[in-house]
Amino acid sequence: MTEAARALDVDPSTAQRLLATLAGAGFAEQGEQRRYRPGPELLRPGMMVALPPLRVRARPFLERLFDRVGETVHLATLIGTTIHHHDGIEATTHALRFGLRVGVVLPAHVTSAGKAMLADLTAEEVEDRYRTVPSMVGGPATELDFEKLHQELAATRRRRVGTNFQESEDGVAALAVSLGVIDGEHAAFSIAMPIARFGSGDGERLAGHLLRTAAELKEGIL
Repeated sequence: MTEAARALDVDPSTAQRLLATLAGAGFAEQGEQRRYRPGPELLRPGMMVALPPLRVRARPFLERLFDRVGETVHLATLIGTTIHHHDGIEATTHALRFGLRVGVVLPAHVTSAGKAMLADLTAEEVEDRYRTVPSMVGGPATELDFEKLHQELAATRRRRVGTNFQESEDGVAALAVSLGVIDGEHAAFSIAMPIARFGSGDGERLAGHLLRTAAELKEGIL
């Protein structure tokens, strides 16, 4: 971990989080004396073949989702306890719209994409992440209400869609679906719009488009 932190020029805690994420996806494993080494996913045949980045391969499906819903859409990944927005398309035709968040990092547990991806993990894996990595939002992660978080993630698993109604920021209504683990990263598509335009039938309609597009992506690139 110390060598990784030095090579990446990051804090040891950040290196530990990244290595834990790689280990969870099978790309690294801990051997003797808790030293990390390449995992089975990294060593399997086919990994030596260069693939376009996830953002490039997912872009046609992100565009397909945008065409279907006409609202701002994003591609995000889960790193530790935060989500990172890698790509997006803004719904510029609406006078009242949700702007792009490409490049923005947000706490996972208050975002639709974060909940969708956290719901792929076990309760133990979720708690390990939050107890290992410092919280981004006021106070240590151990102060998180894990019971409430687990209830929210259980509901997300039942719906198959994560939701965010003014939790990450005022005035936003967002839904997201997990794309599973792609290239060793947990990924998700999300749809966001002003809550003032979110109608009673929008939740079911948008969720349907998310699930349909996610299934098409999995069939198309995995």
